Amino acid sequence: MTSLSIPDAHTIPDAQVASYQAANLSFDAVSFYHQGKTLFGPCSFTLTGAGPTLVMGPNGAGKSLLLRLAHGLLSPTQGRVSWSPARPRQAMVFQQPVLLRRSAISNLTHALAVNKTPRKARKPLAEAALARFGLIACTDTPARVLSGGEQQRLALARAWVLEPEVLFLDEPTSALDPAAIKAVEAAVHAFQRQGTRIVMTTHDVHQAKRLASDVLFVAGGHVREHTPADMFFTAPASKEAQAFLAGELIE
Repeated sequence: MTSLSIPDAHTIPDAQVASYQAANLSFDAVSFYHQGKTLFGPCSFTLTGAGPTLVMGPNGAGKSLLLRLAHGLLSPTQGRVSWSPARPRQAMVFQQPVLLRRSAISNLTHALAVNKTPRKARKPLAEAALARFGLIACTDTPARVLSGGEQQRLALARAWVLEPEVLFLDEPTSALDPAAIKAVEAAVHAFQRQGTRIVMTTHDVHQAKRLASDVLFVAGGHVREHTPADMFFTAPASKEAQAFLAGELIE
């Protein structure tokens, strides 16, 4: 088994932490309808600071919709999604990685080509990303025959080469074993350390405690609270969050 070469965030000196000004994401009375039914909202909030922001809530709460609206994959039916001072470079990794029917390295070089990276730079950048994510042995392997954990790491490597300022992660570890979960969380730390803002959905309380700077809690298609992580886990403000953390069903 190839080991992942990404260092844990706690082992990296503060002097190496990337210096950047994170863009602020704002939802202003955002709602999303489908076939006459309100699936999300209305809700308003602003994400400031560097994150990572963990979007939490039960299954079907609207976490994935929130990410797709934020990333621009969906347009709000009402309200406005905006960035300040300017829209940042973004990438998104899904719960089930969307990979091309080609080799692992070709998935990366194709993304670089679409990003208009000079041809001579594509292969070296792709190889460096594969090595960083412990996938160099899989360079020429068809992406779709990789294990679930390897596919998720490949999706993260593809995001890495594009140097996003914001990375959206939609339940990236929900179907992975403990070793693969640890590898993905190490990758989250690495993105954070290079200056990428992370916005990630999860329903795993323990994972959120390990990663979160702040928590957006979603239930019933509404953002019930947005709280610093330490406050959320010790004294959640909403009754829905209190029930969720207690392991109770939320109506």
